[in-house]
Amino acid sequence: MATAAAKRYARAVFELAQQEGTVDEWARRIAKVRELFDDPEVAAVLSNPTIAIREREALVATAPKLFDEEATNLARLLIESGRVDEAPEVDEEFQRLADDAAGRVRATVTTAVELLSEDRERVARELSKRLDKDVKLSVVVDPRILGGMKLQYGDRIVDASVATRLEQLRRRLAAS
Repeated sequence: MATAAAKRYARAVFELAQQEGTVDEWARRIAKVRELFDDPEVAAVLSNPTIAIREREALVATAPKLFDEEATNLARLLIESGRVDEAPEVDEEFQRLADDAAGRVRATVTTAVELLSEDRERVARELSKRLDKDVKLSVVVDPRILGGMKLQYGDRIVDASVATRLEQLRRRLAAS
């Protein structure tokens, strides 16, 4: 879940991107900033309060062809405000805003075994029809759920896994 600050940064960048008609470009820029800030060594340096902010900003600004001017400005802003660790949340919130604006929803289906392509398409099609939105589906394989599936989209989770049903049965039997 994104922090309030990450949401504000993402919304500000998204509104700018919408006005300029550059949402896809900004999505790539934010992803690049996130990628750099995800490196633990880089994040440690850029978050280090013993190094002057101007020096930390200069590291990002002087890196050859690392970012364009806009991405550099975003990176500098995150460094200056001490929010280097929130870059992933800014990226995720920006993606969510872009998806909402485009009428898309991202969904994750978790199964115990790999889904066949026709099953993936069927899940995506049915969810798309139900939500009346284009669905970008990602699949996660987790043998711990034993069977069935978990479906997550937005802030909703539909858990139809065998592991969950067995746990519910165990609780009912223990309560009897």
